Amino acid sequence: DEPRIAAWDARVDWPLTGLTLVFLAGYAWQVLDTSLAPGARTALDLVLTGIWLLLGLDYLVRLGLARRKLRFVGRHLLDLLILVLPMFRPLRALRVVTVIGVLNRQLRDDFRGRVPIYVGATVGLVGFVSALAVLEAERSAPDASITTFGEAVWWTITTISTVGYGDRYPVTVEGRLVAATLMVAGIALLGVVTASIAAWFVGNVRRAGEQVSEDVEEVSEDVEATRALLAEVLAE
Repeated sequence: DEPRIAAWDARVDWPLTGLTLVFLAGYAWQVLDTSLAPGARTALDLVLTGIWLLLGLDYLVRLGLARRKLRFVGRHLLDLLILVLPMFRPLRALRVVTVIGVLNRQLRDDFRGRVPIYVGATVGLVGFVSALAVLEAERSAPDASITTFGEAVWWTITTISTVGYGDRYPVTVEGRLVAATLMVAGIALLGVVTASIAAWFVGNVRRAGEQVSEDVEEVSEDVEATRALLAEVLAE
């Protein structure tokens, strides 16, 4: 019901997707390369901040194009929060949530109707980003149990699968916010995965039932033909 927003999205989706991929690459480099020079780290941070601001500009443009602005804000309240909260230094890792939102929009359009591919891509994206974000937030904190990327990946897997062994856990406010976001995303993704598997089984059972019905109908036709043939033979 917002044709102007739809037209804007059609024009900027691919450029925004390119920017978000650059953001992810730069963010991963910044987090994983601990030997990065201070000057290079600052320059990279400026690039990432610039991309994040452009994503915020996209939100403002879409808001300006919306015919029902209050309704738009209400339906995109999460987008607004994840754009505003990272302005505070302790919450800067939440910038990656903005990136996930943009990439998820593109994935949803590209893989419409192909649920397994869409779910797999989304799980991989959320897991990778969450591991980077929690590592950035935790590794310098006192008593941190997540200090390497491998530990961050392990924590992400146990959290997103809702297993939660408890051997690795965030101790900072920022890390716990990343964890809370991942928990909510994990529940949602598990629901989608479960629904996809159920739909796959139901579809297979339905197709098998239809095939059985067709076979039974063919057998019935053959029986009727045989009866008719026997009747003709007996009549003679």
